[in-house]
Amino acid sequence: MKIKSVELETVCGITSKLPDNVLPEVAFAGKSNVGKSSLINGLMNRKNLARTSASPGKTQTINFYNINKELYFVDLPGYGYAKVSKTEKEKWGKMIENYLKKSRQLRTVFLLIDIRHEPGANDIQMYNWVCANGFEPVIIATKLDKIKRSQVDKQKKLIRTTLCAKKNTIIIPFSAETKQGREEIYELLDKIINPEAAIESPEAVMETPEA
Repeated sequence: MKIKSVELETVCGITSKLPDNVLPEVAFAGKSNVGKSSLINGLMNRKNLARTSASPGKTQTINFYNINKELYFVDLPGYGYAKVSKTEKEKWGKMIENYLKKSRQLRTVFLLIDIRHEPGANDIQMYNWVCANGFEPVIIATKLDKIKRSQVDKQKKLIRTTLCAKKNTIIIPFSAETKQGREEIYELLDKIINPEAAIESPEAVMETPEA
């Protein structure tokens, strides 16, 4: 996948109506400090379009980025930040749940997990929540450059085991610094944009997670 154009097209708050898009959507979910904005910026080849914040928990909207007029990146509010009030957490939870249930074009949910740590209660809850809404998340194990290469397989296994993820759940280690893992994500996005091509390839079918 080559990024030719990017536009922040729609920003939805708690009371906003979700856009009735016709292009496929992929959503990005994760803790407030997991590197979600850095991942999205890295995929879009932009430095600051998806805004990073010195204060985690500031993202309070669902942001729709039109990619190449072929696909939407949907940036969901970060979760699990301790300083956010319970009321705010509940509001964001309802926003995310509303999107997962009502979007007609959502194809894949990328769930970001910090590769350095065992998934926490919020991560497990989000994984189960996404699965309960009919999706099998693709796990993006962020901050790959923060651990030794010899630790990668061990940490991937820890993530899979803690989440009780299916054997065929895709886990992609990713580094915002080196961009390692980006091409694997692009390959998945290509299959979403052009599913007919993925069906023609036996290997592509094997790699696609179960719904």
